[in-house]
Amino acid sequence: MPYSIVDLAPTDSFVTAYDRAHVATYLRLLDAAASHTAWEESARTLLGIDASVEPDRASRCYESHLARARWIVNQGYRHVLREP
Repeated sequence: MPYSIVDLAPTDSFVTAYDRAHVATYLRLLDAAASHTAWEESARTLLGIDASVEPDRASRCYESHLARARWIVNQGYRHVLREP
């Protein structure tokens, strides 16, 4: 069963079930950031939060998920490679 987007992405030092469920979202966030897509647009289309209605929540959610996506591609993947 897929997880819905939570306001703050995990900060664990290992890849979580939430991370696994949201790999596609993480990749889309990274792609959007690399394409210089406005964070407000990414929050709306990828995370389902309208920044014009909930700017603080949208910003926190976007920043935490983008940071987690970056952690996954820079460090977290190592944890997955070590798993049986």
